[in-house]
Amino acid sequence: MTRLTILEYPDPRLRTKASPVGEVDAALRELIDAMLETMYAAKGVGLAATQVNVHQRLLVADVSDAKNEPLVLVNPEILSREEIGTMQEGCLSVPGYYEDVNRAHRIRFAALDRHGKRYEREAEGLLAVCVQHEMDHLEGKLFVDYLSELKRTRIRRKLEKDHRQRVTDSAPGRAL
Repeated sequence: MTRLTILEYPDPRLRTKASPVGEVDAALRELIDAMLETMYAAKGVGLAATQVNVHQRLLVADVSDAKNEPLVLVNPEILSREEIGTMQEGCLSVPGYYEDVNRAHRIRFAALDRHGKRYEREAEGLLAVCVQHEMDHLEGKLFVDYLSELKRTRIRRKLEKDHRQRVTDSAPGRAL
């Protein structure tokens, strides 16, 4: 299996709006499997294709405690939203940060599954929030966009500093 690289904020590729998936085929199923492996390895509950620099309308999720209920949404769309409330969110593309975000606690959505079959489903609580969060990624939006400019700037600067430090730490030493 293949683990994919997760883009981190403020990488501009995270702002790319995803295109609809044209065909659910073997290559897409390989991508789905790689995304699930990447999500599980990163200890996430959801991952959008945009986060791994694939700009197609695809996301995976698994909010189960045992991590054995993978959900695949190809070309997802939200049909209805109810009960707006606040829940703390984090993001694999914004590592280490958790903030309160207002989202619908109950949604109904439609999507294609890993075999291209259309389905509809209701979701509430964490799954509803997860689907909305990942669908935002497909639109080029991140959870930090719901925060104040001050918080967003602070997070961006800290992550840029962390990235520079990782690059410096991994650079080979110079021979004298």
